[in-house]
Amino acid sequence: MSDDGDSAGERTAVVLDFLPRGRPDDDRPQYERSPVALALGETDFSLVEAALTDDAGVNIGDQIEIDPPGGNVKQLRRAEYSDLTSTAESELEYAIDQILDADEDRFVEFYNDAQPITTRLHVLNLLPGIGKKLRNNVLDARKRKPFESYEDIEERVAGLYEPKDVLAERILEELREEDLKYRIFARREE
Repeated sequence: MSDDGDSAGERTAVVLDFLPRGRPDDDRPQYERSPVALALGETDFSLVEAALTDDAGVNIGDQIEIDPPGGNVKQLRRAEYSDLTSTAESELEYAIDQILDADEDRFVEFYNDAQPITTRLHVLNLLPGIGKKLRNNVLDARKRKPFESYEDIEERVAGLYEPKDVLAERILEELREEDLKYRIFARREE
């Protein structure tokens, strides 16, 4: 996907979990630890761990600025799926749904603009449940007229139910799997 940041060029993330006393596996004394938020980037679905100021009043589901770090964020580091707490793992699906709903135009545009990766593989084939026949149905429907919403995709493409959930499933797979050959949404720093 393209880098569609906010107009001012700042990136935000949705808080998945807030640890007011820092990470439990941190060996430093309590007074040296700072509060930590595990968050999911809204533009590139990157997992981040943000060290926050002591007076940070952050809750699960809140948005925080991560690029450039601002407000309550002191320091950022990339996080892996294995670094997530059980609370963050359970909130991940809700956060992805929240992002997919908030930025529907961007993800509907994905269905409109999806291109072949190789002569034998199309980006749409990477989505769960989309094979050759369903891919061709999507391509035929978008030739006639670009899609306008998730509901429009569902109505015009026979066999494709819940296109938003298909995207959410792929994003979750990209976050969980470390060695995927093709990544569409969740970028990973190597």
